[in-house]
Amino acid sequence: MAILGKIRQRSFILIVIIALALFSFVLADVIQSGGFSQTTTNVGTINGTDVSYDQFNLKVNNVEKQGAQQGTTTIQAMNQVWNQEINLALLNDELEKLGIRISESHLVEALKADQTIGRSPMFANEMGQFDINKYREYFKSSSNQQEKDELERIEVNANVSAKYQIYSTLLKSAFYTTVNDAKFKYNLENDKVTFDYVVVPFSSINDSEVTVSDKEITDFMKKNEKKYKSEETREIEFVTINDNATDSDKTDIKSRLEGLLNAKVVFNNETNQNDTLPGFRATTNIVEFVNANSDFPYDSTFVSKSDLPAEYAEQIFNLADGEVFGPYEYGNYYAVSRSMGRKAGAKARASHILISYEGTPVQTKEIRNKEQAKTKAEEILAKVTANPGEFAMIAMTESEDTQSGQRGGDLDFFNPGQMVKPFNDFVFNNSVGKIGLVESEFGFHIINITDRQDAIQLATIAQKIEASEKTTDGAYTNAMKFEQLANEKAFADAANEFKLAVSPSVKSKALDEAMGELGNQRQIVRWAFEKGTDLNDVKRFEIPKVGHVIARLKKINKEGLLPIEDARIQLEPIIKNNKKAELIKVKMKGTTLDAIAKAGAVTVQKAENVSLENPIIPNSGSEPAVVGVAFSTEASKVSELVQGNTGVYAVKTTQVSKGLPTQDYTVQLTALKAQNGTALNRVFPALKEKAKIKDNRTKFNY
Repeated sequence: MAILGKIRQRSFILIVIIALALFSFVLADVIQSGGFSQTTTNVGTINGTDVSYDQFNLKVNNVEKQGAQQGTTTIQAMNQVWNQEINLALLNDELEKLGIRISESHLVEALKADQTIGRSPMFANEMGQFDINKYREYFKSSSNQQEKDELERIEVNANVSAKYQIYSTLLKSAFYTTVNDAKFKYNLENDKVTFDYVVVPFSSINDSEVTVSDKEITDFMKKNEKKYKSEETREIEFVTINDNATDSDKTDIKSRLEGLLNAKVVFNNETNQNDTLPGFRATTNIVEFVNANSDFPYDSTFVSKSDLPAEYAEQIFNLADGEVFGPYEYGNYYAVSRSMGRKAGAKARASHILISYEGTPVQTKEIRNKEQAKTKAEEILAKVTANPGEFAMIAMTESEDTQSGQRGGDLDFFNPGQMVKPFNDFVFNNSVGKIGLVESEFGFHIINITDRQDAIQLATIAQKIEASEKTTDGAYTNAMKFEQLANEKAFADAANEFKLAVSPSVKSKALDEAMGELGNQRQIVRWAFEKGTDLNDVKRFEIPKVGHVIARLKKINKEGLLPIEDARIQLEPIIKNNKKAELIKVKMKGTTLDAIAKAGAVTVQKAENVSLENPIIPNSGSEPAVVGVAFSTEASKVSELVQGNTGVYAVKTTQVSKGLPTQDYTVQLTALKAQNGTALNRVFPALKEKAKIKDNRTKFNY
């Protein structure tokens, strides 16, 4: 009881101790997880406008899905959407500042230009034209919220697009070319100067005589920090331990296939007797045999000789019915093939000219309805029937299947069932040389059957050439050992000990994914930028189709000016030439070119009829600053020393000739207008440079 009493007396102290312990535990977790740091649900802010992660990520997913066939990666999709978000935000800011508004007619034109809306039969009137009233009616009556959301998104985009057309027209109208501009350009092209000059080249001073310090490079960059600004980067080096199939693995796979060819004896547990099972050569249940032993299911498609592996095509194509060929290596597989028979004319080759109309899924070159398309197709049919030699040219100019049209309508060889039914039936039910007309959901096809090809049917067992479990385990063990050693000693020393080559280091930004010879490896770049990754840290990664990559964080370059070693490559020659110029100028003393040439141990040279538009000096190349001095220096006087691209010059102008008078500046006007036509491309980069953009994408798991 006394003990219980003491506990009761000190219960308050115990409670405080426990509370403090819990608080310190929670506090540590909060600090570690960044609980007191500012969290965000936005991937960024553009001129004060937040970009919501949820909406942004949805767009990224959509772009990734749309580009799946082209191999678009998440990072590529994310960068594309981010740039779109920036451009859209900047554009909306400009539209708001300028007070640009659009009328109903502007919106209608923008909606008509959208493939989903403008070409949909649902929104077309009796003439097949887009009807805004039908669109509005459908928009209001639709009960499908997802569809309504999509239509609303399209209309918002169309609204911005229409405003942008007005905006771009305003900008284009601001860039105009006057006759005076053209006249000035004409003078630059046709005014010519002839002058004598002395040049002491930079190469006259050895590079070893002038040195460039890190401080000089830094000071040079600071004079134009915007030009030499650099994002934060990481430099990563790595070694690769492949787990590819060894020669022994390949031999085992080949032997396994050879073992399938002939009958084998197996013990039957149910009958307690040996059964003889037929091999691939003799089995009558070929489909089941292939499906049980091949990485690919049985395929009954007839194939031509051109579809077979080039190295073995002749042997395989000429197999007798039931004969087996192999094992043979085909790409990343070993295979054995058994002939299932031959079929004459199994594959066909044809050319076509497609004439579509409004309402088909193909974009037409001109607006036409179905009757007009049929009439045009019949006219073309009559023309090519009378003169088949014109088929290819007409396909190039008239066919709305632009891909085949570029090849004169040629569709190459195809199997039965690959084309839409009317097309397929015409080609495989007629002989080579037949020209005819069929209709499909794509429009009207004028077809010319150009060739037939025999084909064979094969039963093929293919097994992938891949590392055995023993080889894979060995690669894993070596990778683990190397990772451990590389954490204990210098990375290069560990690589030497394991006889591995260290790949050239890769410099990556936070949202990059390319890793040199490894291709896109986002997980490695992400690791290099994680908070817990420190300089010289080493980590192993398992890369499909590569093996094990052991990476080391070699260097961290903070945001700011370019790293010295990168800047030195481009700036050291410039700074050296500036230093050489000062040394050269000390030597180039004299009041005449002859005296200056003698002092510089060079000769006086001559440049004739040089223009500012094309300031090429013989033996020197382009020297605009020198030619400019020649134009501005009074005749027969020696100019001040001028630093050019290749050396230090002294110039004495002998003649300046003006271009012949003219009133025709057409050529110059055309060139300047074309140049101004590209000005619109510089608008968004200029707006982006002045914008306040905060990029939070690295805080999300991209």
